[in-house]
Amino acid sequence: MNIYLRAMIAGFVATVVLSLLMLMKSMMGLMPELDVVRMLTGMAHGMMGLPANPAVGWMLHFLIGTVLWGVGFALLYKALPGDGPVLKGIVFGVLAWLLMMLIPMPMAGAGLFGMKMGMMAPVMTLVLHLIWGAVLGATFGGLSRSTATA
Repeated sequence: MNIYLRAMIAGFVATVVLSLLMLMKSMMGLMPELDVVRMLTGMAHGMMGLPANPAVGWMLHFLIGTVLWGVGFALLYKALPGDGPVLKGIVFGVLAWLLMMLIPMPMAGAGLFGMKMGMMAPVMTLVLHLIWGAVLGATFGGLSRSTATA
């Protein structure tokens, strides 16, 4: 299995975990204003004319997490600091978080680092991205080991 496919599978698995955490956050009523799927839905509708349907936001969320970030992780893997895939995944998660805070958050009207939603927005999204990155790296490492032994 090539590195890009492994990284996209890892990106998908990490995005599933992230999505479950996002759903749990919503069910607990934590920071309801921090709704990434709603933000993506609104951006897709406003910028691309796609239907204002949450399914569009979910599809974009998985497309970004699987393809964009998966391929990005594969491309940067050797250059990322850290000893081992989990640490490299965490570092990559911080990079993904930083880009999210600087580009889509302001585009969605949340301000730089989502500060229009308060201090908890960047903190919560960082924690979620650290978990996402750890799962990304662990899954990528596991797939790499299984490919090497096959």
